[in-house]
Amino acid sequence: MAKQLDYHTLREIFSRFQAAEPEPKGELEHVNVYTLTVAVALSAQATDAGVNKATRALFQIADTPQKMLDLGEAGLTEHIQTIGLFRQKAKNVIKMSRILVDDYNGVVPNSRAALQSLPGVGRKTANVVLNMWWQQPAQAVDTHIFRVGNRSGIAPGKDVDAVERAVEDNIPADFQLHAHHWLILHGRYHCKARKPLCGTCLIRDLCMFEDKNL
Repeated sequence: MAKQLDYHTLREIFSRFQAAEPEPKGELEHVNVYTLTVAVALSAQATDAGVNKATRALFQIADTPQKMLDLGEAGLTEHIQTIGLFRQKAKNVIKMSRILVDDYNGVVPNSRAALQSLPGVGRKTANVVLNMWWQQPAQAVDTHIFRVGNRSGIAPGKDVDAVERAVEDNIPADFQLHAHHWLILHGRYHCKARKPLCGTCLIRDLCMFEDKNL
């Protein structure tokens, strides 16, 4: 775990991220907030590309909680069986859809607590939905952010909750809205787990990672 970087270094890092990609986007395909919530829930222990491949046809026929209930668990399972843990995820999506129809008039709620009360929606999923749909500076910490945060010193922490707090506490407020997408994309395409591309990294000179792959 690297030492926490100081304010001025973090401002420079995120200024570079912003200059390289001013409006970073999440890579999960969706057509509304309901399909976004489903896609994020399905993405646990799966790749965004794998989820997108499975949900393209699904979301054409089931883009609301009621339509998902009409499709049913068996129908949903057929669409998502290429995704890891698909049986449990199908059960959760159907339960989630039932609660949304019965308790929320088919509308996805927009508080973290209400989102986390839904089956299959943990804090990370809730934060992604709050950030991507409602533009709240919520920080969803996945394996990429955990790795980048600890390697670089941007947001070190012993667990995902500690890294989330480090992001919220240390990254300047004007970068908070897009922080989690910049960090995810950096981890996915540059600061990879096994062979990080340090030679072409735009923050190499500021990163605290000692075993740079140069």
